[in-house]
Amino acid sequence: MLNNKIYLNFIFEIFKTFLLILFSLSLVALTVRAVSFLDLIVENGYPLITYFKYSSLNLFGIAPKFIPLSFLLALTIFILKHLQDSEFVILWTSGVKKIQIVNLFLFSSFIILVLYLLLSTFLTPLALNKSRQLLSNENFNSFVPTIRTQQFSDSFKGFTFIVERKIDNEIQNIFMHDKGNSLKSLSSNSSETQSTTIIAENGIVENQKMILFNGQIISSKKDLSNEIIKFKQLSIDLNNLSTNTIKAAKIQETSTLRLLRCLTFKLNKEKFCNKGFKKEILPTLNRRIIFPFYIPVLTLICSLLLIKKKKESLNTITVFIYGFLLLLFTELAVRYTGINKNVSILFILVPVVLFLFFYSYLNYQFSKESKS
Repeated sequence: MLNNKIYLNFIFEIFKTFLLILFSLSLVALTVRAVSFLDLIVENGYPLITYFKYSSLNLFGIAPKFIPLSFLLALTIFILKHLQDSEFVILWTSGVKKIQIVNLFLFSSFIILVLYLLLSTFLTPLALNKSRQLLSNENFNSFVPTIRTQQFSDSFKGFTFIVERKIDNEIQNIFMHDKGNSLKSLSSNSSETQSTTIIAENGIVENQKMILFNGQIISSKKDLSNEIIKFKQLSIDLNNLSTNTIKAAKIQETSTLRLLRCLTFKLNKEKFCNKGFKKEILPTLNRRIIFPFYIPVLTLICSLLLIKKKKESLNTITVFIYGFLLLLFTELAVRYTGINKNVSILFILVPVVLFLFFYSYLNYQFSKESKS
């Protein structure tokens, strides 16, 4: 009964440290990523609430990447703390075998493994897909943030503009060029218009509407002729503009089930399901499904710290380097699993081989210690 309470306390302590490290690393990464997301407001004119929702959903894409490293750090810190406090010595003298503690660590790692699988295979693709849909369904809120003085802006599809001066929502010396369909309605014959250029002395911008004063509309026709219309006041509805933000779901935002079907030639009608993209699908699936099985191996590497007679190759720094190198190997190897079949097979077999090797090695070392 006492041992069970101790084991529960150990698991609780490991998970508490793990979650603290994971949250800290994810928060730092999200903060850095959120800075780049500011372009959604500055360049694409999305509302602030969309920015916060999009950033929050991307946390699900960031957190899984730090799970292995967080667990490696948490378990290393836990083992070192209890070794320094001599708490493990009390357990050894009371009859608890070291391999039992290793099994406890492995139990913790399998919980982390299941957590990683749930996130990577279901929650992360779902959350990232929701974030992409958020940009697709939400139109830009205001044109004002996208205006930068004396600098061409191409934040919208087929639409380029520049202003010489901006004071609040008032602009001066405006040039706009539209190759899309947004401003063709300003021409007398929109069906024959290839592009529309507007030049104006000044104007006022209010959310998705622009009022221009003293200018002209130049419509380029398909027969290479130009139609010029002068105006004193022109009201333009900018609601038809479409941002350049990528709105189609990427591979990492696609559900695991669809990727598996694509890989087995059951969804060839999908745009992303082709021979070229399968080189990207396989690494994504390996990262989601196979990568978590390296976590128990990291656990066994950390357990090397429990060996009594430590060689130079088994000191604290070296053992941590072993774990870090394993993470580095997985990050590099998973990217080539879609290119080279041998690398893909190796990536799948390595965690099994290493698990058996390290577990057998730990059993051997602990049995030698008990005999001596």
